[in-house]
Amino acid sequence: MNKLRLGLPKGSLQEATFQLFKRAGFNISVRSRSYFPAIDDPEIEVVLMRAQEIPRYVNEGVLDAGLSGLDWILENEADVVEVANLMYSKQTNNPIRLVLAVANDSNIKSVYDLQGKRIATELVKVTKNYLEKHGVGATVEFSYGATEVKVPDLVDAIADLTETGSSLKANNLRIIATILESNTKLHANRRSWEDPWKREKLENLSVLLQGALKADSKVGLKMNVPGDRINDVLSVLPAMKHPTVSQLYNSDWVAVEVVLDEKMVRDLIPPLRKMGAQDLIEYPLNKVIP
Repeated sequence: MNKLRLGLPKGSLQEATFQLFKRAGFNISVRSRSYFPAIDDPEIEVVLMRAQEIPRYVNEGVLDAGLSGLDWILENEADVVEVANLMYSKQTNNPIRLVLAVANDSNIKSVYDLQGKRIATELVKVTKNYLEKHGVGATVEFSYGATEVKVPDLVDAIADLTETGSSLKANNLRIIATILESNTKLHANRRSWEDPWKREKLENLSVLLQGALKADSKVGLKMNVPGDRINDVLSVLPAMKHPTVSQLYNSDWVAVEVVLDEKMVRDLIPPLRKMGAQDLIEYPLNKVIP
């Protein structure tokens, strides 16, 4: 049997990734300390590992494909195929940022003030490339963790990943520059991508994962509307394309169904009720496939 070997991130992004796969139609279960979870697709073999390592193993062909951030793809200098851009992270669906940060009371105001300074980071290559691009010479050292607490006693600045900025603020740090924005990428080994079966498997997986993400902010809305008020209702009702309108059996009422942004529903229901809409039902979506 053909099989796709897929690397998924272990750690902070693991739960969000498993939930995304569940919404896409795949159930993944893992025992404590196991690095080989079970997935209910016999054509996929899942390997759990740190997101930092996945692009290297994909690049070398140990994995056919994997999910990891653009930051780690660049840090590993991995020559891989980007299959899908997946906008999700551990807390929000916003991209994370690799930022340069210094102590609140530091006299360092911009990247150019880092000349001759010491910087701690997990993303050494990406940080060095950014500094070189700006003509700044600084010592960049690898940080094994707890990077925020090293300023200002051990280093002058850090280059750290942040999603909300709350951890930096809690450690009395301020951002002076953004090195890059990053989000999760489904990426593939180039030789695996040339295999017709693996490419089709990955393309299908991409459609399902992106469909699940697209459904995150969408809901379905159903209602019954008097036939003589349908034009009024449609005039205020947004939809991804056009609302579905169908005649109710043996009635002059019609049923209307739309897919729309969840945040719009609360503002729509009161005017829809005033227009005569009844039996309104809002329901969640697992996937939206254009």
